[in-house]
Amino acid sequence: MRWTWWRTCGKSVAGSHVHSLVLTDIASGWTEAAALVVREQTLITVKADEVRARLPFAMLGLDVDNDSAFINETLVNFCADRAIELTRSRAYKKNDQAWIEQKNGSVVRRLVGYGRLEGEASAAVLDELHRKARLYVNFFLPCFKLKSKTRHGSKVTKKYERPVTPYERLLASKGLTEVQDEALRAVFATLDPVQLLSEIRVIQHRLTQLEVSNGNAKVDPPEQEVSKFVASLSTSWKAGEVRPTHRKPNAGPRPWRTRVDPFEQTWPMIEQWLNDESDANAKQIFARLQQIDPAIPANQLRTLQRRVREWRTAIARRLVLGAFDNAAPENKEKVIS
Repeated sequence: MRWTWWRTCGKSVAGSHVHSLVLTDIASGWTEAAALVVREQTLITVKADEVRARLPFAMLGLDVDNDSAFINETLVNFCADRAIELTRSRAYKKNDQAWIEQKNGSVVRRLVGYGRLEGEASAAVLDELHRKARLYVNFFLPCFKLKSKTRHGSKVTKKYERPVTPYERLLASKGLTEVQDEALRAVFATLDPVQLLSEIRVIQHRLTQLEVSNGNAKVDPPEQEVSKFVASLSTSWKAGEVRPTHRKPNAGPRPWRTRVDPFEQTWPMIEQWLNDESDANAKQIFARLQQIDPAIPANQLRTLQRRVREWRTAIARRLVLGAFDNAAPENKEKVIS
């Protein structure tokens, strides 16, 4: 199995945040995930034992990336005690982990989102989401598998096998024992995909509220009725597949400043210089400012250049649009045409 971890840290990796430990079987595409409240090697082995216990097949080997959370004595001893072969990807060969990185995007990120999760409460809810999602993803979500890839000059032709679920691929592989085969079929017989998807949506709502409250809020919303969830599916296609954990749309440029304007006091004087010397550039003006006040830091040149460019654009726009507004109607039609 390929093994890596994915962090739910939002826009910043600072401080302690929840991680997801993700494992993928290359042959079948079977994917498992578990939540880690912190990134620590002993906790990784505990979670690995939990995942190993619920796998429908024996874990014979682990291939990890070169992160220090995996390359350590604790994990080496863990694998040696359980007769698990431990290997790692090659240094500077990112594509060695392509199978697991694909699942990080198509499974974990799509379900968990991009927000920051912190604390034990968030880790518990995330772990509950992973336990529900593993059933839906592995038993009901078909996935492609590359069959062949040929290159003809600069053109690459790829052929894929018929998309099937990891569950179907496991049964067709004949790699399971008779007991494992019967146990896997018994689990499948008890599952309802609509019920699973409804439960996943409820947990996602809880996870989103914990993200907003930084994991401090006690969230226990009422369970969603399956009948209401099924009824909502008939109209949800109009808005597309929108999950509670989807990335929020960009609100556009901020109308406020996030830093103190370094030229707030000197801008009237700069504007007078620009009016008096229309051919003066921002670099010359900045040099004059430093002669008046040597305390002005040199790294503010780019800021001044941007301000001067915006000022000149506004002047040009005012001149052009002002001339256009004062023009005769027939001249406006000529300009527009």
